[in-house]
Amino acid sequence: MAVGVLALQGSFNEHIAVLRRLGVKGVEIRKAEQLDSVSSLIIPGGESTTMAKLAQYHNLFPALREFVKTGKPVWGTCAGLIFLANNAVGQKTGGQELIGGLDCTVQRNFFGSQVMFTFKVLYSSSTVEIQEEDAVPEKKVIVAVKQGNLLGTAFHPELTADTRWHSYFLKMASEMGDGAASSSIAPVGGESQISDQEERIYLPIFH
Repeated sequence: MAVGVLALQGSFNEHIAVLRRLGVKGVEIRKAEQLDSVSSLIIPGGESTTMAKLAQYHNLFPALREFVKTGKPVWGTCAGLIFLANNAVGQKTGGQELIGGLDCTVQRNFFGSQVMFTFKVLYSSSTVEIQEEDAVPEKKVIVAVKQGNLLGTAFHPELTADTRWHSYFLKMASEMGDGAASSSIAPVGGESQISDQEERIYLPIFH
């Protein structure tokens, strides 16, 4: 089974390219029935309001919510994290529909224009946190969260050359599907490059 990437809007091509580099097939998901052919799902970054409108137009929300409830791994990056959150603040007038599942509240456009800031990301065993270089050390902002089968990041690993977050998600998917042939990750060709690698994938720490 391949990894699905919601392909309504945003950086889905970039996610698929990273998966390809890791030897895993990524499938563009635009219709509800396509979710039956994948063992895990990535919801990419983009413009969350636009993505929500397109998902409504294609009647994808019921199928996406059901996919989350099955326990299959789902990773949301940026707008994808907003989609997976139970609550979102800072929405445009009228709000937007969410998939939900992550017991957290996400604030849209929290960081404003990304080019205006220089950030330092701190990594611990349980959270990834971000703070401004000149900020008070105690003031930390969580930018990555994992709850059960759900992973969310407020940034875009797919837009960098660093594949560790994708490797982490694939390892998470492999472990959750361990022992179930229908949930295994299928490489594009040859043997999987992520099946029995390191016990631990060390996620990036930026200074």
